[in-house]
Amino acid sequence: MDIKVYHSSSASNLYSVDDLLLEAGAPIRKIKEALNFRLTDIRACLVSHSHLDHGRSAMDLMRSGVEVYCSEGTSEALGLSGHRLHILEPLQQVQIGPWKVLPFPLAHDCEGTMGFFLVKEDERLLFAVDGNYVPYTARAIVDIMHDVDKSIVLTNIMLGVNYSLDILRENVRAGRIVPALANRILKNHLSLNTALDFFRANDLSQVQEIFLLHLSNANSDGADFKRQVEMVTGRPVTDTRG
Repeated sequence: MDIKVYHSSSASNLYSVDDLLLEAGAPIRKIKEALNFRLTDIRACLVSHSHLDHGRSAMDLMRSGVEVYCSEGTSEALGLSGHRLHILEPLQQVQIGPWKVLPFPLAHDCEGTMGFFLVKEDERLLFAVDGNYVPYTARAIVDIMHDVDKSIVLTNIMLGVNYSLDILRENVRAGRIVPALANRILKNHLSLNTALDFFRANDLSQVQEIFLLHLSNANSDGADFKRQVEMVTGRPVTDTRG
């Protein structure tokens, strides 16, 4: 599984896994540059939700010939339409070329936010970038899916770990962040502590690498997040801040 991180921040999110794009939050020019102007190598793009740092260029990708998959709420909010648009339903498996994809709902502050579980041969990737918790273990997701080898649970994780509660509280106390924004972060994003609970709840015995996505510039410490996740999981961890 060839995972690439091009942009991972509150400004834009763009990732690829083999021939799939995950998110379309960068301007189309930046997406083309990231892919060395080889959009024809991309089979499809999965968009998790309608915030522009995730879905800004979804329509531009469709105009460039790329199939886009997202929820109905995401498509409506972004004004997407056309024959290259594919609407995903939560917990309804779809086939995209060699990929089996199960979208699952996430709690965030826009309608139709989803995470994605991707299966290809003996590889399993859980991708969840915005939401205050992951409501399913990988084992539960694999059990929902059909025509997959259920002895392989999880091989890669791409997880948005946005903030540390201690850092956030200190920023509020110091007046660097207003309480209203802090409350929005608490309600809609994943904390380090919640992420650690997620890792503890999952079978990580076959996991090859964990990617920490979408870290807040103000409310996280990438080196500390990496250290704590590696300590809990015993797996290689990449902090993708940037």
